[in-house]
Amino acid sequence: QVQVVESGGGLVQAGGSLRLSCAASGSIISINAMGWYRQAPGKQRESVAVITGGGMTNYADSVKGRFTISRDNAKNTVYLQMNSLKPEDTAVYYCNVNVNEWSRYGPYDYWGQGTQVTVSS
Repeated sequence: QVQVVESGGGLVQAGGSLRLSCAASGSIISINAMGWYRQAPGKQRESVAVITGGGMTNYADSVKGRFTISRDNAKNTVYLQMNSLKPEDTAVYYCNVNVNEWSRYGPYDYWGQGTQVTVSS
């Protein structure tokens, strides 16, 4: 089994910054793509940023130029640096990792529990 734990959410004023972290642990051989998603009240979950195992990145248009995704493979951790935050960035942010495991043939997707980001105007 694999555990995914996010941290770093909180309340920030518009224009401020936050850094989210997501660490995966457990029966991991390697991690393929890692990504951040968000879900605002009354809306569907959407992709925010994804980074592949090779380091290629993809961003939602709404966050390009403001958010940066990165990963530390030695720590099985992915980060999301969020700058110039806007009230419309308010949502629960979820981490997703695509994992190759020792215990079974995969890969498999795992989700974190979510972390709240609130941006006040």
